[in-house]
Amino acid sequence: MPRRNRLLAPVAVAVVVIVAGLLVAANFVTDYKWFASVGYTSVFWTEIRTRALLFVGGAVLMTVFVGASVYFAYRTRPLTRPASLEQQGLDRYRMAIDPHRKLFFWLIAGGLGLLTGASASAEWGTFLQWANRTPFGQADPQFGVDISFFAFTYPFLRAVLGYLFAAVVLAFIAAVIVHYLYGGVRLQTQGQRATPAARVHLSVLLGVFVLLKAGAYWLDQYGLVFSDRGYTYGASYTDVNAVLTAKIVLAIIAVVCAALFFANIYFKNAMVPLVSLGLLVLSAVLIGGVYPAAVQQFQVSPNEQRAENPYITRNIEATRDAYDIADAETQTYDAETELTPEQLSQEASTIPSVRLVDPSVVSQTFQQMQQVRGFYQFPEVLGVDRYQDAEGNSVDTIIAARELDGPPEGQDNWLTRHTVYTHGFGIVAAAGNQVDNEGRPVFTQYNIPPTGELSEVTGEYEPRIYYGQQGADYAIVNAEPEYDYPLDADESTEDITTSEDVEGEGGGGADEARAPADGQEGGGEGGGEGAEQSPEQSPEATEGGGGGSEDPGSQATNHYEGDGGVQLGSFFDRVLYALKYREPDILLNTAITDESKIMYDRDPSQRVEKVAPFLTVDGSAYPAIVDGRVQWIVDAYTTSSGYPYSTPIDFSQATEDTFSEGGNNATALPGNQVNYIRNSVKATVDAYDGTVTVYGWDESDPVLQTWSKAFPGVVTKKSEIGDELGSHLRYPDDLFKVQREILKQYHVTDADAYYGGQDFWDIPADPTKEGDSPEPPYRQTIRYPGDEEAHFSLTSTFVPRDRENLAAFMSVVSDPSSEDYGKIRMLELPRSKVILGPGQVQNAFQSEASVREVLLPLEQSDATSVTYGNLLTLPFGDGMLYVEPLFVQAEGGAAYPLLQQVMVAFGDEVAIGENLQVALNNLFEGGEGPLEEGGAGEDASEGEGEGEGDAGGGGGGGDALSQALDDAAQAYEDSQQALQDGDWEAYGKAQDELADALERAEEARNEQEEGN
Repeated sequence: MPRRNRLLAPVAVAVVVIVAGLLVAANFVTDYKWFASVGYTSVFWTEIRTRALLFVGGAVLMTVFVGASVYFAYRTRPLTRPASLEQQGLDRYRMAIDPHRKLFFWLIAGGLGLLTGASASAEWGTFLQWANRTPFGQADPQFGVDISFFAFTYPFLRAVLGYLFAAVVLAFIAAVIVHYLYGGVRLQTQGQRATPAARVHLSVLLGVFVLLKAGAYWLDQYGLVFSDRGYTYGASYTDVNAVLTAKIVLAIIAVVCAALFFANIYFKNAMVPLVSLGLLVLSAVLIGGVYPAAVQQFQVSPNEQRAENPYITRNIEATRDAYDIADAETQTYDAETELTPEQLSQEASTIPSVRLVDPSVVSQTFQQMQQVRGFYQFPEVLGVDRYQDAEGNSVDTIIAARELDGPPEGQDNWLTRHTVYTHGFGIVAAAGNQVDNEGRPVFTQYNIPPTGELSEVTGEYEPRIYYGQQGADYAIVNAEPEYDYPLDADESTEDITTSEDVEGEGGGGADEARAPADGQEGGGEGGGEGAEQSPEQSPEATEGGGGGSEDPGSQATNHYEGDGGVQLGSFFDRVLYALKYREPDILLNTAITDESKIMYDRDPSQRVEKVAPFLTVDGSAYPAIVDGRVQWIVDAYTTSSGYPYSTPIDFSQATEDTFSEGGNNATALPGNQVNYIRNSVKATVDAYDGTVTVYGWDESDPVLQTWSKAFPGVVTKKSEIGDELGSHLRYPDDLFKVQREILKQYHVTDADAYYGGQDFWDIPADPTKEGDSPEPPYRQTIRYPGDEEAHFSLTSTFVPRDRENLAAFMSVVSDPSSEDYGKIRMLELPRSKVILGPGQVQNAFQSEASVREVLLPLEQSDATSVTYGNLLTLPFGDGMLYVEPLFVQAEGGAAYPLLQQVMVAFGDEVAIGENLQVALNNLFEGGEGPLEEGGAGEDASEGEGEGEGDAGGGGGGGDALSQALDDAAQAYEDSQQALQDGDWEAYGKAQDELADALERAEEARNEQEEGN
């Protein structure tokens, strides 16, 4: 090698090592600074210490095993070797290695040690769970061992065994190579194939390996609770009656074989280890393989249902416990297909609470009407929360944060993206059950600065969104003037350049009279004029969307005064972040001073996962106004794959539907198998300063207790949750999806019925979207049959396997203030009666003549496009009511969907109307509809006939009967008129009068009969 190249090579290596070291150091230090900025340095150091401990332990284990094996093989090498062609060929390798044997020794032993240490450090979570394990207080049905053994101890022992096996195997391979290289093992030489020292060395290593195998066999018996051999997951008949015995016998045989390997130290006979190894292999094949297979084939298969019955029961009970559905209630719901006026009157109060505004459709409407500037963005699927209106009534509310997507087109560079356009602004909310006359959402919070009814309820709040789901990966504040929000031409930028100055306007202060979408600020790109209105009205805009100019010339700027971010207090700090983000402008920008801060890892879910790395976060973080701040609420789960007998499920697949597919939670879901889950944590992230608070929600969860001991101080007590925050907590989406996936089969609790599988369900495909993605669960306020009050709930439906009719309706109360929060309830439809499922109802909408008459012109028009909203299913009048909003959007870049029609279905009848009340009137009124059948009109006519026949006697009973029948007829007419007018209050009053009149008529008729 030329001298110049010999000098350049180490220099190049040194440069690479230095650069890599600087990058690693920069990431390490900036990670620490991040944890320090949020007050969770204990998490950082706990993980670092644990990783370091395991790294050292794994590295030392491997280095000692392999190094000792290599050292012993070299020290016991034969001083003389027989003359042979084999040894002559090896002489060249020995001559090349001997001068550098120490270097080779440390490269091999040290390199393997480093690799093993790095692999072991990845098991830090397994180690911490074992070291801090908490009993479940419940024993498994087979071994009587606490479930914590399987969840925490068993995985750790498996990991330790794995590393010991690897160390022994690598030590054996290294010993064979060294012995062969130095003549201790001779493969091609006549006579003795190995020296006595080599035989002893290799026999000991094989003995240790077989002894470890004995330990593995013994541990395998506990692993049977995770077997998938039988009809269900967990130990089956064959596992318990054949495999379990085989594992114990094999463990004993392995101990005997290990003793024979060790005995070969004295025998020094190659036949002893060979016989031992052959015995172990033969036993494994016959006892561990053939015997269980024979039991399965000849005992179990012909009698599988009877043999597996107790193990199916174990699986059902364990699975329902592990997924927290053991208390799920199923009741038979003999759904009616026709509705009487009395039933309609009873359900009238629930109709105004039906949520018609689809959060996945009106995102475009939010974008066009409330974007204000093209660089603001709303998520594809908006959140559903509940807020109180001015009268104190809880209202389902569609809500989203107006986040920053990036600088305007043509101005997108490092400076604007990271230092000027740093934050979003404000919350936008709309009532979930109302639209205006044009079909637009009725906004309860809108505009910049924020104003609306919501501000009157929540009070003033800090509207700036520095931490959210959109925007650049990092932002530097208090450097360049930050764009805050646009101003009208007649507004001055004086006195509104700080957080405090603008904060007072957030609740509808100085700009309260500004129209919610007034041309320049109406949102969306593409110009157009907006329609002015008072703040009490919902924001209006023309089809142009209010677009406006992207020129931010007339604007308010902001100086950040919160506690979020990491202080860039020195040149060294700037160097660190310049290295972290490979961005020299962090060093070169002269506006960055000691007062500047850098904000990174700004996504709420990412922040929660980083603060609590033992949690799996829900994919649907949502904003709420709590105590004067915008808080992101993040549900999080503790999960495990070590719950015995519980059927595992793929979390990412179970939580996939038309809302999540490619949506905002697709990246937050883990692709792993779990068989235990609890919503043990509710977390919040402050949108202004990034403060992360992790509240223990299910404090009885042993997995959470285990992690809390490993990371003390991370989880805040549940009692610290304030009333205002508690009013916005809800049952999490992903947990509900996992539970409904399990309940497809595990609503069946009888082992024989489960084995038959005839009653299994499926989740219907979303009929309003193309493809076969499952229908998402819907949040809506419903009154469950038997309840006196309606509750904010999360609902879904099931259809029978391979069929389309409705099998069951599932709901869970989503309001934590209710005593029934988290209680899963299912209405199982009778198998003898066909109730239309979601797909069949959608087909009925498409095929019904009266509905097609309305839909056809909209669908065939070149000027508009039709979007089907969420198909809601809810119990209604002892039956199931389907409600589906229909949105129409004009063609054009600035148009947005408007709710124009509502389709409804009950029983076999479907109808359509321009709003929900009209649609229900069309569904339940006239013709042969349910109001006519069994209604008041029929009873009244019969009563009149009887009254006329008895008019001649009865001591005045005839007059009372006639009057009662007249009152009944009038009440019926009043109820029909109220139904046509959509006046449900008048309708209910008329129905009460009708019932009273019919009761008086019955009494008068009885008096006549007694008189006769």
